[in-house]
Amino acid sequence: MATKVEILRKSAADAWDAFSAEMTKYSDDNLPTAEQAAHIGELRTSATMAQKGMNEAEQFATERAQWESQEAAMQHSRTKPPHEAAEPRKGERQARVSIGERFASLPEYNAWLKQMAPTGVIPDSAKGLHSPAMQFKGMRELEQSAGLLTGASDTSGGAFVTPTYYPGLTELGRRPLTLRQVITNLQTDSDNVEYVRITTETNAAAPVAEATAASGSSGIKPESDLAFERISTPVKTIAHWIPATKRAISDASQLRGLIDAFLRYGLDEELEDQIANGSGSGENFTGILNTTGTQAQAFTTDLFTTLRQAKRKVRTVGRRTPNAYVLNPEDWEIIELQKDNQYRYYGNGPFGDTPPRLWGLPVVESEAVPVGTGLVADFSTCVLWDREQASISVSDSHSDFFIRNLVAILAELRAAFGVLKPNAIVEIDLTA
Repeated sequence: MATKVEILRKSAADAWDAFSAEMTKYSDDNLPTAEQAAHIGELRTSATMAQKGMNEAEQFATERAQWESQEAAMQHSRTKPPHEAAEPRKGERQARVSIGERFASLPEYNAWLKQMAPTGVIPDSAKGLHSPAMQFKGMRELEQSAGLLTGASDTSGGAFVTPTYYPGLTELGRRPLTLRQVITNLQTDSDNVEYVRITTETNAAAPVAEATAASGSSGIKPESDLAFERISTPVKTIAHWIPATKRAISDASQLRGLIDAFLRYGLDEELEDQIANGSGSGENFTGILNTTGTQAQAFTTDLFTTLRQAKRKVRTVGRRTPNAYVLNPEDWEIIELQKDNQYRYYGNGPFGDTPPRLWGLPVVESEAVPVGTGLVADFSTCVLWDREQASISVSDSHSDFFIRNLVAILAELRAAFGVLKPNAIVEIDLTA
């Protein structure tokens, strides 16, 4: 049967094989997408943690073997007859108690340790705490060096504080990003995107009687109107960065993965905010809520009536079929908690597990939409043009980073956004 160490070795090897296999799929001419890059980062983190677990297990196995050998030797010496005990040779001193043993036996040290670690384990939070100065009577060499023990430095007591890694607990809190799932996602090779927007739709089609005279108005067919406008929108850049030391990202691969994931997520979060409510000024997108020509639905009677009437406007005015409601989580909570006069939930209730739906449409929760405002639309008429997918760059050329062994880790993407048919979108006032 395989030992625990052997199992961990195989697990680490398998994890690195999976990471290597994924890396061979891409090259400078075939870069991974943002989702693929995130998957690569997860594989790298998994392999690193498996390697760490294997190293710790092998180190423990080595230390235990050494301890067992020493313990066996000590046990053998204890069982020797008294006459076989080795006597010190002439002029040879008996072994002294070690400095560490003397220090650990000091009453001051044990009192301090009991206060700092009542359970016997010094917690991570103990870093930065200091012991009182302690002196060894009769030991000149220690009296000269007696001073401060600190857990703040890895060259002092901090070297003995082993950090505990809890998978999942070091993940950053993130809000779900969902709005991009219901809009149209395209790509562009240009720095400027032009598209055609319908501004007027007048359908005057009607039955027409046969003309009764060669002149006059009899038999004239009605004229319809269909007007367009050309919209030009530049590709915008969304970016942010974070400084780090070269040592940090070289020695802690987990940290590098965490930074990469944080920076990529930050781009996606800002992108969703821009799609929903970008102001259109400066380098901001013109978001859905600030696009001219959309419809509005005022609050009427109750939430359910208001939301249903907004859905109808997409059909009858926008002439499109709505594909989703987009609501802030706080508003959706209010709707889900609605009850009849017998305290029965209108919706799924606390034990329902079906996907959220309202008036036959899926409900998308997005914190990018302000509380008190909802959207219902054919969101396929909203288009995001991706110019450059999210990328991570590392450089020491910023400021004086080169001489300070610092690097700037930069994440950025480039994209453009537009609404092709504004009246296919209804902005809903959910406030009574």
